[in-house]
Formats: sequence, C-alpha cells, structure tokens
Amino acid sequence: MIAKIEAGTRRIDAVELVRLGECLDLPLDHFLYEPPVVLSRRAALLEEEATEAGRESFRLEAELVSWLRDVRQMQTSGVLETSPISVYGGKADSEGAAREAASWLRGQLGNGNEPIESLIKACQDAGLLIAVVDLPGDGASTLDGDLAVAVVSRLGDPGRRRTTAAHELGHLVLGDEYSSDLGVHASRAGREAVIDAFAAEFLLPAHVIAGAGLAFGRDRLIQLAATYRTSWSLAVRQAVHAGVLDEGEAVSWLPQRPTRAELLDATGWTPQPDLEWIRVPPSYAHAVLEARRRHLITTARAVELMRGQVEEADFPH
Repeated sequence: MIAKIEAGTRRIDAVELVRLGECLDLPLDHFLYEPPVVLSRRAALLEEEATEAGRESFRLEAELVSWLRDVRQMQTSGVLETSPISVYGGKADSEGAAREAASWLRGQLGNGNEPIESLIKACQDAGLLIAVVDLPGDGASTLDGDLAVAVVSRLGDPGRRRTTAAHELGHLVLGDEYSSDLGVHASRAGREAVIDAFAAEFLLPAHVIAGAGLAFGRDRLIQLAATYRTSWSLAVRQAVHAGVLDEGEAVSWLPQRPTRAELLDATGWTPQPDLEWIRVPPSYAHAVLEARRRHLITTARAVELMRGQVEEADFPH
C-alpha cells in the first residue's frame, strides 16, 4: 500500500495523511509541498539513508522545510522584513580565504574582535534566519530565492550549537552549496574543512588568542572558550592555528575538557546560554506577535510558529 502511495497509483485521504505524519513524526506540509532544490547540512552525506543518522538528517530537513514555509508566511503577510544576505565577494577556495571571509563578516556586523553575544541575531543580521529545534542531529540550511533559513538542534552542548549555526552561516556567506567554485572543484570533505575554518574564525578569531602572548596557558584558553562561548575542541584548534600551541600539545590538551565550574568561574559565574531558550530570531518573533495583533493568525497558530518559545498564556489578551 505504501509503495502504491509513493508511486501515485493509490489515493490517500486526509485522515490517513495525518496518521502517516504522526507515525513518521513529520509535519503535514512535508507531504504537500516540493522541498527546495538546494539543501545543506552539517552532517556528512550518507550513502545509506536507512541508517539512524540518515533518519535524523531526513527529519531535520523536513523540519527545515516547515521552518521555511513559516518564515515565508510571515514575509508574504507583510509583517517580516529580512536582512539582505551577506555574500562574500572574494573567492573562498581555501581555509585561509574562509578565515578572511569570517573577519570580513565580523566587520560587516560590527563585532570587531568582541564575542558574539547572540549568534541567532548575528545570523539574522547576515540574512540567515535560524530556528532551534528539539531534534537529534546537528543542523541544516537552505536558500530559496531571496530567503535563507536554517535549523539547529538544541540537543547538543552550547558550544556545538553555536558551531553548527556558524557552520550553516558559512555555507551561505561563502556560497558553498549554492554557486561558488569551491562547491565545484573541492571534495565534500575539503569543502566542509573550509566551512569549519570559517565557523571557527567567526566565533573565536585566532588573533585574539595570539594576543595572549607569553601569558598563554590552559587557564587563558578556558577563559577565551567561556567568554566567546565555543566548544573546547574549537578553541584548541584555533590555538594551534594562532601558533600558541603545537600539534603535540593540542593532542594532550583536547582530552582536558574544562568542567562546568571552570567555565562558569572564567565568566564570573554568569551563565552564558545561547540558542537554547530563544528558539527563533528576534525579527521573526516580533513578526509573529504583529501578525496576531492584526488578526492575521490565531493565538494557537502564533504558539505553533514560535516553536515552543512561548505558550498561549504568554500572549496579551
């Protein structure tokens, strides 16, 4: 019966479609609309989609398409204006060029050498709207005409979430999956390495680490990782690139992951959450509230669009 449905030789009614959606844990619009042609995801491409990792990627991509539809609804309703997509004008065909692109984008967004306090807002300002979702995996992004969106899993640790978001931003800014020479001439692994270099430099510039000079040590790197809210592995890799650690030292440092107490102590015991409670970009959240105020959507639909960030009781009566 499933084979006939997939082949288009058997009709399916609305009740069956709802049941299939519930069983597969997929939104109904997954079955009703063609997905965008261009999709990018942080996880490596899988030869066998029947694996658990393949199923995770499939669900993430389905959620990505649903997120795209929701953002498009707010856009066409006239309550959401998106920032122009930041596209790097240079040729990003190497890790060095990707790092230059990250520095360029930091300058465009006015971050300089400072930590990026809200990555979801930074991505919004660069033209990428991110939703944080309760699904396993890493993340995925798509470009549909003038609209770029991404989803990031909330289930990973904070550093990994930020790295994933920066990674998807790199795909957009460098044009990797979409049109650049990088996507044509480099292997998948080579392209991912370039995007990883962009993400690392965007989150924690290497020259910030290099500026520590002779005072550099594990405690200093912990402080930088906590302040810039990166994963320990990313901070160690950046220290190697900055020239303050050699490869041998990095191998011994990587297993010495800082404890939660060490990270909190490095920031004066001030929690530094990101991409966790805030599930959607500020501009999108404002658009949802405006659409409800104008009676373009119901309160129940507003809750759905906010993806668990608020409940019905949180809205004004």
